[in-house]
Amino acid sequence: MRLKVIFLFVLMGFLPVLSLAKSEKGKNFGTFSWCLANDIFAITDRRFTDGFQIGWMSKDLKNYRENPWLKWMPFVNKPGFQHSISISLGHSIYTPDQIWRSDLIEEDCPYAGIFYFSFGIHSIGDLRMDTLEVSIGILGPHSYAEQIQKFIHSLYNGIRPNGWDHQLKDELALGVIYERRWKLPQLQFNDGSRIEFIPHMGVGLGNVQTYASTGMQIRFGRNLPKDFGAPLIRPGGDCNMTFRRSGKSGVYAFFAVDGKAVLRNIFLDGNTFRDSHRVDKKYFTTDILLGVSMRFGRVNISYAYVLWTKRFKTEPKEHIFGVLNLSYSY
Repeated sequence: MRLKVIFLFVLMGFLPVLSLAKSEKGKNFGTFSWCLANDIFAITDRRFTDGFQIGWMSKDLKNYRENPWLKWMPFVNKPGFQHSISISLGHSIYTPDQIWRSDLIEEDCPYAGIFYFSFGIHSIGDLRMDTLEVSIGILGPHSYAEQIQKFIHSLYNGIRPNGWDHQLKDELALGVIYERRWKLPQLQFNDGSRIEFIPHMGVGLGNVQTYASTGMQIRFGRNLPKDFGAPLIRPGGDCNMTFRRSGKSGVYAFFAVDGKAVLRNIFLDGNTFRDSHRVDKKYFTTDILLGVSMRFGRVNISYAYVLWTKRFKTEPKEHIFGVLNLSYSY
């Protein structure tokens, strides 16, 4: 109960910042997004097994630098750039492989669930985008991951997960993420199609995830949008938002690689201040994404097939899942 009170109290602290959006009445505010990540697309049911997020990203905030809440923010307050804010709510579930077992599976990852709220600030130029994001959530039984997974499995007579008594204990989840993306000059072909390279780097600090990452996305197609690539799945299971409205429809394929140096991962290391199930994690991991994105005026839809290299030493093989993202700009 105490964690719920703290969670709600912190959320209230963001309300003055969100009042920025109300100052642009009658104008195009931005984008709603919906993201589903699930290993059912790969016909598996283990590790990161489900992630869901809904989010909203504002349009350019003309009075951004005049607001006392935001003008002191590092990395995302560059003059001459567009500035946006975003909010999102999400939920993620992690389980071991043999979910029918009721005993503690010591060599496999812990049962865990997290419900989180994220607030992001974005500085967007023609060739660069910076994102600073703060998140708060509840990890453990009060994320209700057990109830959600059992309910979903009951809908299609799936295997009943019996090991949730061994899940990670309740813990307040806090994190800060900084990410930068660049767009390199596009290469155009005679048929009008283009290829674009979008390198990125980022760091995350918090009791849930502490890491440094770098990588690149390559996309190829017609009428490439003016955004910074298809949404990538972050370490906590959430999808970042980069979609910006464009007047032309288009389609492109994309390939992305993201390498991480991981200092902490609560879904493998266990609870921060309490004894819990844990496994020996790998400190260097790689994510590989292959997908397609389609845009029809205000609507953008993308699907990616994601491969995670082994996250912990006793993990028998790589993990595969799919990510479906739908965005609507208004």
